[in-house]
Amino acid sequence: MARPTLLLSTALALACIAGTALAAGPVDQQLVAKGAYLARAGDCVACHTAPQGKPFAGGLPMSTPVGAVYSTNITPDKTAGIGDWSYDDFAKLMRTGVTKAGYTVYPAMPYPSFSRLGEDDLQALYAYFMQGVQPDPTPNKKADIPWPLSMRFPLALWRMAFAPAPLPISVPADAQPTLLRGAYLVQGLGHCGACHTARGVAFQEKALTATNNTVYLAGGGSIDGWTVPSLRNTHGGGLAQWSKEDLVEFLQTGRNQRSASFGGMNDVVAHSTQYLTETDLGSIALFLKSLPDGPAVAPPFVPDPKVGQDLHAGLVNGRGAQVYLDRCAGCHRSDGQGNGKAFPALAGNAVLQTSDPTSGIKIVLSGSAVPSTMKAPSSLTMAPYAALLSDADIAEVVSFIQTSWGNRGGTATASQVAKLRQSSPAVQPMTAAAFAAGRVVASPLAPQRGASAAGKP
Repeated sequence: MARPTLLLSTALALACIAGTALAAGPVDQQLVAKGAYLARAGDCVACHTAPQGKPFAGGLPMSTPVGAVYSTNITPDKTAGIGDWSYDDFAKLMRTGVTKAGYTVYPAMPYPSFSRLGEDDLQALYAYFMQGVQPDPTPNKKADIPWPLSMRFPLALWRMAFAPAPLPISVPADAQPTLLRGAYLVQGLGHCGACHTARGVAFQEKALTATNNTVYLAGGGSIDGWTVPSLRNTHGGGLAQWSKEDLVEFLQTGRNQRSASFGGMNDVVAHSTQYLTETDLGSIALFLKSLPDGPAVAPPFVPDPKVGQDLHAGLVNGRGAQVYLDRCAGCHRSDGQGNGKAFPALAGNAVLQTSDPTSGIKIVLSGSAVPSTMKAPSSLTMAPYAALLSDADIAEVVSFIQTSWGNRGGTATASQVAKLRQSSPAVQPMTAAAFAAGRVVASPLAPQRGASAAGKP
């Protein structure tokens, strides 16, 4: 749960920045194992590992509106990494965004989400990064941001204006424990809002929790050119049609009967959510399903069989329908229902119910792939059509898909396709071998029964 330029890739990027001094004395293996699980839940490796780099050695570039920033080395190397950081140094950064050296990090690190994490979880993360990660001397890279924009003092002002005070999460006396656990994981360790909540003019998340608002996790904006979907229990682009079981399956495998992952969410599933326990995934699903509609309630998807019947009979009405019949129906069927979990359904797909056709265009241009996971080892890939279809053809077929079978999405234009074509390289299969070498790390153990499995630096 999501992986802009300052969003999914960016937000995931500095998700686990932290530092510490290599602890002396015996290693608490249970605490380290718990920290490893939490680091997976926070998807730290996806941002803090560069292509072909060593795990957690940093160097992954992330685009921002003012230039690129690079994730940092968070291995326990004493020179390049965080090996000389104390626990207090580590906790201060994770909760306030202030480093041991005293400066504020770029808000690409979602420390506002981490500000209320539990003390026991921070201790476990500290133990893991100090005792369970291999030190690496890869030096940190300076941000590609020109002066005076590179000055750090405005970041401190941003922190004071938009980051909450680092206080413990308040627990209502009558709250359901499972729902609270899901809220803690989504709003804290998982930092889902870093991608799935709209940003303001200062790039701040418009809401950091679901309390007293309908903005949190409502989607909006884009990440690396992909439309950010809503994670709220709404129609018209949200998760109202999904069951709790659908959500758990999606987070474990990147696919279910209703949809398939794409863009930055592939990284989240491949490196993070597939490793979470069934209990934690169920808690996340329960929390997401508890988020209500906003003031403008979208109508539910109502299937319309006519288009499918016409296509099945070979009747086409327009260029978009013809392209779909020639290129898409073989996998996604004339009725748009797809084929199980191999080829996702297009009819009723939440991604196709919004006015923004960006994700549909990018999938047709670049192709798509779902990750290889423990429960679904096959990495299913859709070939790109950028070299086979013109801008006009892609606009027509995307418009057809977004408005057929009862879908209520917006139409696409050739100019939109032309713009996205320049920044949409072909998607590669999401097999383990296709990941950057440093990102393939040993699967961490789940926490022992009864141990907390949440937390974030």
